[in-house]
Formats: sequence, C-alpha cells, structure tokens
Amino acid sequence: MSQNFSTPRERLYLPFLSRFYESFAQPFGWLFFRIVIGGMLTIEGWQKIQDPMRMSGFVESLGFAPGWLFSPLIAIANFGGIFIVIGFLTRPFALANAVMLLVTYWFHVTHPYGDAFLTQAGIDYVNANPDLLTPAGQRRLLADGGAAFLAGPTGVQLKAELNSLFWAAGAALIAAFGGGAISVDHRMRKEF
Repeated sequence: MSQNFSTPRERLYLPFLSRFYESFAQPFGWLFFRIVIGGMLTIEGWQKIQDPMRMSGFVESLGFAPGWLFSPLIAIANFGGIFIVIGFLTRPFALANAVMLLVTYWFHVTHPYGDAFLTQAGIDYVNANPDLLTPAGQRRLLADGGAAFLAGPTGVQLKAELNSLFWAAGAALIAAFGGGAISVDHRMRKEF
C-alpha cells in the first residue's frame, strides 16, 4: 500500500519528512483507519453476529429473499470488521461491507424515518410533559411536531444517510487499497 500513497521526495515541501511519512505516518495512519472502520462495523453489528438470523424478516421485507440466506451474510460481513482490524482477508471483507453499507444508504434514502421514528402519540406525550425535555429539545421537537428534528439540515434522516455514505466510503477505500504495511495480509505476502 505504501507505494500507492508515496510522494516523491522532490515533490515534498519538507523533503526530510519523506522517511517519516513512509515508515510511520502512512502505515500507522492506515492501521488507525482500519481499526476505526473495522471496529465500528463489528460494534454496530454485534447483535447480528450473535444472532445471525435476526435480520431475516427485515431483509425479506426489502426484497432480499430468502432471509435465511441474506441475514447470515450480513452477520458475516459485520464479523468481517474484525478481519479488517487485523488486516486479514482485508479486501473481500471490506468490499462486502461497502456493498452492505450502500444498501443501507439506499434503505435510508427510500425509507425516511417519519412516523416510524417519531409518532404523534410520542409528540402528544412530550407536549403534555414538556419538563421531560431541555429548553433546546422543546424548541426542536415541539415547535413543528418534530419535522425539523427528522428532516431538517441537522435532522436524523440526513445523519443516517451521511453516516451510511461515510462508512461505505471508508470500507470501499480499504477494499481498494488492502490492509497496508501493518496487516496480516502484508506479513503473509498475499492479498486478494
């Protein structure tokens, strides 16, 4: 991977940093990136890893049938986060997660939260008990029934979409560049 990110010494403003970049900053920066992406995929998918059939009905409702096949595949992809962290079979697991996260992005775009996330009964309850919220929370939820909370420029809908894109891009970068210098793949001298 280092040859992919190397900058010729003569192109650096501070050429004496070339060795630092190549031997420390790039390999450890890439390791940190893999740990963050792979670790969060594992943490977020831990319930699916523990119960691989958990998502069967949900994935079938999205048109991915049979659920008994696709639900465990999601669990395997999430378990692949551990492989991404250690840098073993990095590219296939990162690619599987990138695809899964693009499907997640598609889901968030085509299935906005709306009433499934913020029900009228919940808004009515908070209206009757405004002391349950901070003043900022009252302004954000009660003024418009939660519409800005859901769909505004800082709303949870946009955050869900952007998070899915961010994590998909991170997984895709790892799929493209592999495990890097500090990985099991590199030590084995074989990669996909």
